[in-house]
Amino acid sequence: MLGIKQLVLFLIVCILGPFALAQDNDSISNENKETLGAKLQLKKEKDTIGDLKYREDQFYLGVTYNLLSSVPSAVNLRGLSGGIHFGFLRDMPINKRRNIAVAVGAGLSFDAYGNTLFVGETPEDETIFTILTNDDYVFNFNRFSTAVIEAPIELRWRSSTPTKYGFWRVYAGFRVGYAYWYKARFKQDGNEVTQTDIPEFNQTRLAATLSFGYNKVNFYAYYSINPFFDGAVTTNTQEPVEFRTIKLGILFYIL
Repeated sequence: MLGIKQLVLFLIVCILGPFALAQDNDSISNENKETLGAKLQLKKEKDTIGDLKYREDQFYLGVTYNLLSSVPSAVNLRGLSGGIHFGFLRDMPINKRRNIAVAVGAGLSFDAYGNTLFVGETPEDETIFTILTNDDYVFNFNRFSTAVIEAPIELRWRSSTPTKYGFWRVYAGFRVGYAYWYKARFKQDGNEVTQTDIPEFNQTRLAATLSFGYNKVNFYAYYSINPFFDGAVTTNTQEPVEFRTIKLGILFYIL
């Protein structure tokens, strides 16, 4: 009889054992499902609420076409007149949604102004500003170029969210710059004049800026607040030369 009891007990264990293990596995599986569901819910809530530390548009690269203003009436653009601009801005949101921010940074601007205002000097080292009229002067090109280190400051509005990478933006700003390099260059057949020391040139550059658009590509406008030259007068017409610029172009924001 003892042998039969042991045999029956063995059969019971073999039959019921897999069911018990399956129940334990189902319990573990249900616990894993609940944990995974909780994690997905937390992720969904985070995506909805947003990353509280996200920032936008901290690098920029732009190209512009440079216009002239505040110059004598006979001075016109001629030849290459454009610029390349790039730099970094520290984006600092000031509201909970983080779509309004202040940004401060540093950048470089390289600009060329092809025009008909000659800048030279007399043997006594006095600067000459002469309007190059078509009837009196034949020349290949006349260009004024600058390289400026800038400190841009912007007040920013955008329709961004932590998970929305294409959004509208309007950024209004102010730029303080210093022209660490500049050159006026005139060239005609058999003659070339290069001027790199112009006492009348104001190396401090102040400007107002505006950029707006959608996603990465944005319209950009720059207006020079202070004139390039102080106390400059043309030699042939005795007109004041202030020489301001308006830059219009495209700005790309990255990260």
